This record gives sequence, C-alpha cells and structure tokens, in this order.
Amino acid sequence: MIRFLRQRNRVIGAVGQPILFWLLFGTGMNRTFDVPGQNFSEYFVPGTLVLILLFTAIFATISIIEDRKEGFLQAVLVAPTPRWSLVLGKVVGGTILAVGQSLLFFALSLTLGIRVGFVDAFGVAVLMAVLAIGLTCLGFVIAWKLDSTQGFHAIMNLLLMPMWLLSGAFFPVPVLNAGAGWGEMALAGVMRVNPVTYGVAGIRQLMFPELVDGWSGVIWQPSLAVCWIVTAAFSFCMFLGASRLAMRPTRGDLL
Repeated sequence: MIRFLRQRNRVIGAVGQPILFWLLFGTGMNRTFDVPGQNFSEYFVPGTLVLILLFTAIFATISIIEDRKEGFLQAVLVAPTPRWSLVLGKVVGGTILAVGQSLLFFALSLTLGIRVGFVDAFGVAVLMAVLAIGLTCLGFVIAWKLDSTQGFHAIMNLLLMPMWLLSGAFFPVPVLNAGAGWGEMALAGVMRVNPVTYGVAGIRQLMFPELVDGWSGVIWQPSLAVCWIVTAAFSFCMFLGASRLAMRPTRGDLL
C-alpha cells in the first residue's frame, strides 16, 4: 500500500489504460453493437471494471520479482512466520488496491445514467473483491516462478489478457444453436470454462438486472448464483495453490 502511494504512475497504468479502452471502443463500436436494451458503452463497463482488477493484480504481484532481486523476499522467507501469511498479505494488499480503483471507475460509470441500487452496488463491490483475490493469486503463482519482469509481461500477454478477452467483457458469449460451426463451438466452449467469464457476467447482472430477461437467446448468461459459486471457487483454489507454492523450498531458503 505504501509503495503504491509512492508510485502514482501505477494508478495511471492500472486505471488510465482501461478508461482509454472504454472511451475508444465505446465510441467506435456503439453503431455495430446489437444487444437488446444496451449500447456498447454500457455493456463494456463490467468488462472495464474487471480489466482494472486484472491490471492492478499484475502490478501488485510483479513486485515479487523486484523483491527477490533486492533481497527483501529472501528476508521474508527466512522469517519465523508461516508462508501462507506472505501470500495473504500480498493478496489482501492487491485486492484492496484493485477494488478501490475499480470503484472509482464504477462511480464514474454512474454518470452515464446507469442506475444501480444500494444492494446491487454492494454486491458488485463484493464480487469484484472475490474476483480480485483470484486474479491476484494467479499473478502471485506466475511471478513466484519467474526471475524477470520481461518474462512476467510475456506470460501476461499470453495468458491473462486472453482470459479477459474471452470472458464476455469485450464481446458476448455466443449462444450455440443447431447450425453452429466447429469454430463457434470451440470459442463458446473456451469462454464458458473461463472462470473470469462468471465474474464479468455476475457484475453485469448486478448492474443491469432489468435487462437479464431480454438477453435470453441473444447472449449466453449463467445464473447469478452460478457466477458467485464459480468465482468463489476460482479464488479459493488459486489462493490454495499460491499458498502451497510458497511453502515449497526456494533459492531464498538456501541463502
């Protein structure tokens, strides 16, 4: 948290780029977007919120590589504290930053005329927190095994960004019909097994509950209960995996 407050350029990177995407794509794709009751600017809001969570998770966990180079991580590893507390501290800090920045954009989106009740807005904040835990833990797992920030960014472009693109954030999950080709079926299958899809869908349903019925047959939407269950299961499994990974012997144990 202290490091974040001292590095304000991280705010620009984590929030500025998603907002720029939202402005550019929201303006350019409104005419070609066809979902009942929505324009693309509104549809893209939940995806932008998740993109902010993703970028913040990346910036929060890339510091693990920097801490290893500076020797700080080795000092933490030999401290008489459980390894899971290291994961928990990194995850809690990253989640607070991610949700805080996403809530800023969420408040900005309300100026578009989107009306969200207090209960639904609280649900959006909680669901974003749960998803942020999973994304931060995933970033922790990736950064823990790497020695260079260049390698981390390469993995980010190969894994994390496609997870966001194939989550229904940018374009809807297609509804399969009898005439669907193998390519469409493969795309729909990948999007449905992507855990981030359920976080995006849950946020979208909480923000636009009155439009859910109109999406039937147009875009594929899991139920809100399924969104909560899958997102929570993803975050729990990723935290468990990150904790077990941190418990394994590393080079820091030998120094």
